[in-house]
Amino acid sequence: MLRTVNRVLIGVVGLLLVALGGSVLAVGLGVRPPSWWIHDGRHDVLLSEAERTRWRDVGWWWPTVIAGLAVLVLLALWWLTAILRRRRLTEVLVDTGDGEGALLRGRALESVLAADAAAQTGVSHAHATLTGRRNAPRAHVWLQLEPEVDPGEALQTLTAESLTHARDSAGLANLPAEVRLRAVKHRAERVS
Repeated sequence: MLRTVNRVLIGVVGLLLVALGGSVLAVGLGVRPPSWWIHDGRHDVLLSEAERTRWRDVGWWWPTVIAGLAVLVLLALWWLTAILRRRRLTEVLVDTGDGEGALLRGRALESVLAADAAAQTGVSHAHATLTGRRNAPRAHVWLQLEPEVDPGEALQTLTAESLTHARDSAGLANLPAEVRLRAVKHRAERVS
């Protein structure tokens, strides 16, 4: 839900900025604007001399405007880096015992963990992702269970087998995991 709201908000803000920038560019290139538009023509300025000098005697006005805009730019940059930051772990550091270590692709461990989880009885589909640091990964596992499967038993099997195999094969001390279970939708059985 939050991801959808984020994408819709980015799309709306982007469309507004493109529309506003495109219209200002069009007026600057000589297109005649409508009467209600904020610019009258090609040589019109954003702030007139009267508007710029109106607050000249007040010493706090322009530093406050500049500080507010700087905070707005910093918040926008923080938001952009938070959105663009990779959340998936690209590699896991495997302790080989020789002090060097080896790197294991995160996608490889994810696919093996998902395949091992999907091989359990009663699991129709499994998906796994790794997050965290490369020397301390965290697993996020999603399981779709068949209707007759006990969720507690499926979770116990996943913990005892799949997660233990992944932890041991990567040589990790522990592999914390968040597991989400969902039942496969099925039609109601007919009672006669």
